[in-house]
Amino acid sequence: MTSGPRTPPLDLLGVGAGPFNLSLAALADGVPGLRGAFYEQRPAFHWHPGLLIEGATLQVPFLADLVSLIEPTSPWSYLNYVKIRRRLFPFYFAESFHIHRSEFDNYLRWVSAELPSTRFGHRVDTVAWDAGQGAFAVEFTRLGPDGEMSSSGLAHARNLALGVGTAPYVPEPLRALAQDAAALVCHSADYLGRRDRLLAARHITVVGSGQSGAEVLLDLLRSRPDGAEGLTWLARTPAFAPMEYSKIGLEQFTPDYTRYFHGLPQATRDRLLPRQWQLYKGVSGDTLGDIHDELYRRSLGGDWPDVTLTPGIEVTGAAVTDAGRVELSVEHGQQGARGRLTTDAVVLATGYRERPVDTLLAALDPYLVRDGAGRPEVDEAQRLVLAPEIAGSVFVQNAERHTHGVGAPDLGLAAWRSAVIVNALTGKETYPLPDRTAFTTFGLEGVSRDRRGAPRRSAGERL
Repeated sequence: MTSGPRTPPLDLLGVGAGPFNLSLAALADGVPGLRGAFYEQRPAFHWHPGLLIEGATLQVPFLADLVSLIEPTSPWSYLNYVKIRRRLFPFYFAESFHIHRSEFDNYLRWVSAELPSTRFGHRVDTVAWDAGQGAFAVEFTRLGPDGEMSSSGLAHARNLALGVGTAPYVPEPLRALAQDAAALVCHSADYLGRRDRLLAARHITVVGSGQSGAEVLLDLLRSRPDGAEGLTWLARTPAFAPMEYSKIGLEQFTPDYTRYFHGLPQATRDRLLPRQWQLYKGVSGDTLGDIHDELYRRSLGGDWPDVTLTPGIEVTGAAVTDAGRVELSVEHGQQGARGRLTTDAVVLATGYRERPVDTLLAALDPYLVRDGAGRPEVDEAQRLVLAPEIAGSVFVQNAERHTHGVGAPDLGLAAWRSAVIVNALTGKETYPLPDRTAFTTFGLEGVSRDRRGAPRRSAGERL
């Protein structure tokens, strides 16, 4: 492409307006002269609407909003949102460090509606490098309220920020049934929309050991009559384990650990990530406690509740029986035993996967630098590593766990990552970043120092 609009290219065009790109938009909003726009195909913002279960709270403190851990005086902070809503004193007396998930959704929707740079109903279709403009050419489609095509357009931007988010993941053995309207099989992302139908089922199976699975099970349990619960909770993990939530353990969600992880060899990163499942796939200890308390209450009369909790189980197949029920083929990994479970409904709390951007970036594919597994390399400043003939930068958000570690999808790192991107865009320390963020020292470099802070010499080093 060599032709384009006469207006100067944008400094930044964001693809997607989920929480992470909203964070970037909020911090970029305070930078004089930085021209940006964030395109989102949805007609309006809504954050995990299927999981806004009554009483469910965030697993991170409210300070993990879009801006506060970098710029707490920003007009886009959660505290300013509460102030504008004239609810600051009620919030103060509530002493809620972990706020309701529905309230966080309200806050994010407020930011998305008030930010001048967000463009909802804009679907980005393709991205290419326009050497004549010295910018990326972005073709997009304007969509109506019902998702129908309204018109098409072309924008140019010197830099891009991909924040397309993740999509619900359905394991292969259950995909056909999840798409079958007759079978009551759904992902937890759609739970509230299916809740009434689920509650009418005689027996319900929840698959998945993470926070979503626990919250769905607890909500169903509290809504079922004593003695007729009809619930089964299955998980592949060896236990229904609590998420790591100790103060020192949580330091693996700091910029210090992110930098350390990024500096490791790729093969080491790949070995390390699966072992860290309890950092982000576990369950809040409070939720596990609530489940146990509810089960214990139901056992006070001497009978066990009709609830089965079994870890170590993998679902290997699924089919609908002649009676219209769902039959799951299951395997217990430690026992090496196989069996069948017949149920009336299944809720899949099986997590999310990064949305593929191969089609979107097809024109840039020849310029992408990839690792040995074919994944894009991402530098420390959140940029895709591109061939030198591409002068612009493509930043990524929540698509870099293979290079930046378990903190990639964590809300607590959103503001810091956005500030890293803004600083890279402006070429200066627009937002000062802390040199140190953890008491833990990751790597040998911090150990090999004398008490005055000078690096110790190794045994073979010359004086």
